[in-house]
This record gives sequence, C-alpha cells and structure tokens, in this order.
Amino acid sequence: MSSLFEKRKQKLNAKPSIGSYQYENRFVDELVEHYKARLLRDTNLESLTQLSQGEMRLRIEQIVSQFMSEEKVIISRQDKEILITRILDESVGFGPLEPLINDSTITEILINGFNEVYVERLGKLEQTEVKFRNDEHVRHIVDRIVSPLGRRIDESSPMVDARLPDGSRVNAVISPISLNGTLVSIRKFRKEPFKMDDLLNFHTLNSAMAQFLDGVVRAKMNTLISGGTGSGKTTLLNVIADSIPHGERVITIEDSAELRLDRPNVVGMEARPANVEGRGEITIRQLVKNALRMRPDRIIVGEVRSGEAFDMLQAMNTGHEGSITTVHANSPDDALRRVEAMVVMAGMELPSHIIREYIVGALDIIIQASRLTDGTRKIVSISEVMKKADGSHSVKEIYHFKRIGMRRDGSIEGYFTPTGYVPQCLERLKVFGIDIPKAAFTPIEREVLT
Repeated sequence: MSSLFEKRKQKLNAKPSIGSYQYENRFVDELVEHYKARLLRDTNLESLTQLSQGEMRLRIEQIVSQFMSEEKVIISRQDKEILITRILDESVGFGPLEPLINDSTITEILINGFNEVYVERLGKLEQTEVKFRNDEHVRHIVDRIVSPLGRRIDESSPMVDARLPDGSRVNAVISPISLNGTLVSIRKFRKEPFKMDDLLNFHTLNSAMAQFLDGVVRAKMNTLISGGTGSGKTTLLNVIADSIPHGERVITIEDSAELRLDRPNVVGMEARPANVEGRGEITIRQLVKNALRMRPDRIIVGEVRSGEAFDMLQAMNTGHEGSITTVHANSPDDALRRVEAMVVMAGMELPSHIIREYIVGALDIIIQASRLTDGTRKIVSISEVMKKADGSHSVKEIYHFKRIGMRRDGSIEGYFTPTGYVPQCLERLKVFGIDIPKAAFTPIEREVLT
C-alpha cells in the first residue's frame, strides 16, 4: 500500500500548483476510502460503537493515525486534519452533512439528489457547494440516521420519518416514489429552545400580544395554533407552553418528538410506525386516549392530523383545560373547518352542526402563524372563538398584522395592531389574577415598522 502512495506522491510533485491541489483532493479521497475499509476489516466495530460519541471519535482518530504510521504515509497536517474529519464524519457522523448540521445559522437542510443540497438561513433558501459521491452515498447516510431508531427505507417502504440525536426532524424519500434519486429534508433542532424574548426580537409579535398570550395560557384557555408548513407553529407552541405554571402536570404527545419544555413534571410520548412485519404501530390517537389515564393537568399534542382531533377535543371538554395543539391551516376559519373534517375522520356519525358545537365548546383561542414572502415568521392573527347564547359562534379577531407594503430589498413593511374587539375572556383572565385593561385593545394607526 505504501508503494502505491509513494507513486501517487511522485505524480503529485510533478503537477502545477492548481493541478496539485485538485489531485491532492483525489489522493485524500483514496485515503479516506482505504482507511474506512481498514476500520471495517481490522477493528472491533462492536466495541467502538459502545463508546460515547467523544470517546469513539478519539479512538478512531488514534487508530487511523496508527494505520498511517504503519504504512509510512506522510501528508501535510492540513490534509491529515481533512482526512481524519472526513473519516470521522463518514464513520460516526453524517458525512457531507456534518458541517451543515453543526452550523447554528441553518434551520433546514434539503437534499434534492446527490449533487444538489440547499439550506434555509433566515427564512431564505440558498444552494450550497455540498455534494455526495452518488445516490448510494446519500442512501448510506439515510440508513445511518434511521437504523438506530429501528426504522427502514427500501423499495417496499420508500418513505421514512426519523430524527437525529439532537432531535432534528428528518424525512427521506427514495425511488420509485422519488424521480430525482434520494430526497432528504432535515428540520434542524435548536440546541437552546426559543423564549418569548427571542420572538419579540425577531418581531414575530409585539409586547401586547405576548402579554395577552401569556395570560391566555396561565388562565387555562384551550388554544389552537394554526399555520402552514414552516410557519413556526411548533416553535410558538414551545414558547407559549413556557407560561404554564410549574405546579401542573403536562403530557406532550408528538408524531416525532420536538418539544422541549424547560419545566418540571413534563412527560412526553411519541407515536411509533409499524415495523417490518406491519405490526406495532402506535398512533397519536391511541396516545391521546392513554394520556387521559395519566392524571394530566394539560395535554399538548404537537399536531393533529386525523381522528385524534376528536379525542383531543374530548379532553378539552372534560376538565383538561389549558390544552394546546397545532393544525395545518391558512386562517382561523379554515382551522375550524379542518378540525371539523378530522372529527368526521374519527368516525363520528354526527350532524355537522353538532360537531361544530362540540369544537366551539372546546376551543377558546386560535393563533394564526405565517411565514411571509421575505422569509420572516409572524403571528398574523390572534382570535377568540366567541360563543353566543343561542348556541351559535363566531371567530373574532383580537390582534392582527397589518401589511402596508414592501421595501426595495423585498422585506415586508407592516405593524401589529389590536382590531378594536375586546375579548370576552378578559373576565376569565381577571379570575386568574391577570389584569389587562380594555384600553390595550384600542386600534393603532401605525406602530414602529417591523
């Protein structure tokens, strides 16, 4: 092996500088593949995988350095660092994705086949220079992600949802479903969860809206967060749940665990897909039913998509006030219609007006989140579900984001303002010791632009 490397080095020395740089990269590529093969062949991988992540990386670095010494391979310190980093990323990390995953400014990673990778920064997509060798290389990384979770992806099961060790959400699709090779979407998980101050700094809402939402949660009002994909629903849910008093027991239920509530007495449950034999599936609906037996003060469902909406509403209507969930919808009225359709999916053979009354009886507040065209995320509406004496209802908007234009750089110009509607829930807030004056709901002509 060493003679082969000597010949390669002689060729390198004969190349001009730019050619040598390109050739050096190919030489390092060969070294990476060679030492990865030696690791598989000459080491006890089972004992390595039982080490902690830090110990495993240190041990692999020592082994590779020993291999290089045995084979008398001499390369520059910079190339050795590149070599070790790539072997570690390929062996115990996620290959070319590793620097993107470790970049705190990136919120989403999108792989459109092996030679096209995009990332989202500050709500905007940009293409990166990251590329994989081929589609098999992408598949190898996907298998590395899903295998420890007991999940699989192959032609018989060409779609998979999983998560990284830090909690980041992963979705992968392969052929024959995908027409562009292996497609991967990674929604990154922030190491430090956002707080309300962060949302205020991002101009996601204003201080009056933040005070009102804090009061709504403390006063145990059932809340539905509505919004499209990537609008910040889960982030907002995590932030407002921080207002739940610490004396209460909270149960979270998610399809893929993302919520992190920094508080005591929180227990979480996660749905599970069927195994290879098609057995063992645990649905959100089953978890909601089971949560009712676990003495919850509040139940938080990451997202309702189907029949579990009925069980969630049932919990809200039977003493578990202050529960929170999210739904994919483009407006508060659309959110109610979506929930109504989900109740029908649960098999409830009831007239539509009865279902609607059941929903209205459960829900108090609807928060509409949106990602605007400039990439910013804002709470564009906070509404109250107002119950009338005759049994009817209406959705009354309390706050909204008023767009007034667009700047030359493409950023949205607008401001938050009350609509003038004084919510019925003010009396309930007072019972819980939260006093918001009615003057706080007077519309404003124009605020500091955001």
